[in-house]
Amino acid sequence: MKSKVFHLSHIDLDGYGCQYLTSHAFETINFYNANYGPEVNARLKEIISDIKNEDDDIDAIILITDLNLSMKEANWIEKEANELGATLVLLDHHITGQNCADRFEWYHLDIARCGTLLTYDWLKKNYAFDGVGEFQALVDAINDVDMWHSSNGLFEYGKVMMSMISSAKEINRTMFQKDDIAYKHFLIESAKKLQGGQDAHIKLDDAVHALKKEFFMGDVNDTKDNLIASYISSLLSQNKDRFTISYKGYKGLLGYNVGNSSIIGNTFLVNNPEFDFYMDINFRGVFSLRGHDRLDLSIMAALIGSGGGHKNASGGKIEEYRDSFVYEEVKDFVQKYINDKVFVSKP
Repeated sequence: MKSKVFHLSHIDLDGYGCQYLTSHAFETINFYNANYGPEVNARLKEIISDIKNEDDDIDAIILITDLNLSMKEANWIEKEANELGATLVLLDHHITGQNCADRFEWYHLDIARCGTLLTYDWLKKNYAFDGVGEFQALVDAINDVDMWHSSNGLFEYGKVMMSMISSAKEINRTMFQKDDIAYKHFLIESAKKLQGGQDAHIKLDDAVHALKKEFFMGDVNDTKDNLIASYISSLLSQNKDRFTISYKGYKGLLGYNVGNSSIIGNTFLVNNPEFDFYMDINFRGVFSLRGHDRLDLSIMAALIGSGGGHKNASGGKIEEYRDSFVYEEVKDFVQKYINDKVFVSKP
C-alpha cells in the first residue's frame, strides 16, 4: 500500500515554507491552505472527502502545519482520521493551541520554532530528509523572520521573502489552488537559489518583479499585467465548463476574487468567443461585468445588483451575498440569485 500525504498549512511564508519542504520529501502529496477561522474547518472536511474518494487503497498521512486547531476541530479530525485509519500529525508553534497539545498525542506544539523549522526537523528525524543541509539556510531565514529574530543574520533575507509571498496574490487560491501553491513554491525555490553572498536580501528584493514575470512568462515577453492576464485567462479557459453560468439564455463565466476585470475579462472573452459575458465577484458581493456587444450589461447589473455602467462594462453589489471558501458554493449562490431576479422581473 502506497503512502499519500494530505498537507494543510497556513497562507503566509511560514505556511508555504512547510509545504515547500514536504514537496521535496514526499512523492505523492495533496496541498491545502487555510487562514484561521471557518476556512480551517472547510479544508479539513475537504481533506477527509478527498481521502474517501481515493480510487486506490492508500496509507493516508494527514499533516497540519503552522495552524492551531480549536478543541472542536481537533476532536473532529481525530475521529475522522481514526475511522479512515489515517496517520495524523500537527506541527505548530502558536501558544493558543496549548490546550489541544495537552490533550492529543499527535498535536506537537513548540513555541520556540516556526512551522517551517518544525517541519524541517520532523522530516529529518522521520524521513532522513536533507542529509547534506541543502535547505538549512532557507529554513533559518524563514524561522528568523517568522519568530522575529531581528538581530540574526538571515532576518533581512527572510523579511524580503515574507513580503514576496504576501504580495503574491495574482492567482486566486479558491479557484486555482494547485496553481497558486505552485506559484508560491516557485518563488521560494527562486529565493533559495539566490540566497548567500553580500547584500543577498537587496539582490532578492531587486529580483522579485522579474521572478514573478518569469513564472507567468509565455513564449513572448510582455508587461507583468499582460502576462498575468494571459495566464489567468488560460486557466479560466481550461476550466470554463466548471465556471460557466447563464443569464436570460446568455452564456457567462463567473470568476471569484480574480480582480483586474478589464484586462482579464476582456482577454478571456476574446479567447473564448462562445461566451457572452464575464462576471467577477469578490467576497463582499461586489461584482464586475465585461462583455462584447451581445447584451446590455448595465441592465443586467441594475437587475441583479442595483448597479449600472456601460453596455460592455458594468458592476454592482449583491447585498444578500453569502461568501464561501468553496468555489462551487459561490457559483451555486450566484446562479440561483440571478435566476430568482430574472424570474421576478418577468412580466
